[in-house]
Amino acid sequence: MRIASTISDSIVDGPGLRFTVFTQGCAHACPGCHNPETHDIAGGHEERVETLAELMGSNPLTGGLTLSGGDPFLQAADCAALAKIAHAQGKDVWTYTGYTWEAVLAAGRPDWRALLEETDVLVDGPFLAKEKSYELHFRGSRNQRLIDVPRSLAQGRVVLWQEEDPLAKFTVPES
Repeated sequence: MRIASTISDSIVDGPGLRFTVFTQGCAHACPGCHNPETHDIAGGHEERVETLAELMGSNPLTGGLTLSGGDPFLQAADCAALAKIAHAQGKDVWTYTGYTWEAVLAAGRPDWRALLEETDVLVDGPFLAKEKSYELHFRGSRNQRLIDVPRSLAQGRVVLWQEEDPLAKFTVPES
């Protein structure tokens, strides 16, 4: 798998403490992208999926895997394999892509479908500088959606992910 880098303890690429893999290669080249060094498909370095899985599993506090980039769909089979291992470790999986949900489904590619099926939340769409906002959680521009993939696949339509209130479990019911 060709990657740019990893972060073993990210708190900005999805909820909780996450292991983030920045894949190498992106065809979108969005103006204003915060990872332009990941665009060149020949850049970065090769890493075995098994090595990434070991790194991901080495911190018991890590609750999720984030696949970012670049664009993970350019290496969908390897990303799906790593995501499957993350699920086996009890982690959730977020995938960032410049493709839209509709484009991923319409591609009809088995490797893309495999990655989609191993993704819990898909952050879709290109980064648009004119839609940039620092008020957004886990995405760079307003056009990007946080899609609940299992619910969307089950319902046959886009279902947006809803962030849980971390304090909800501590509230006392009124009597």
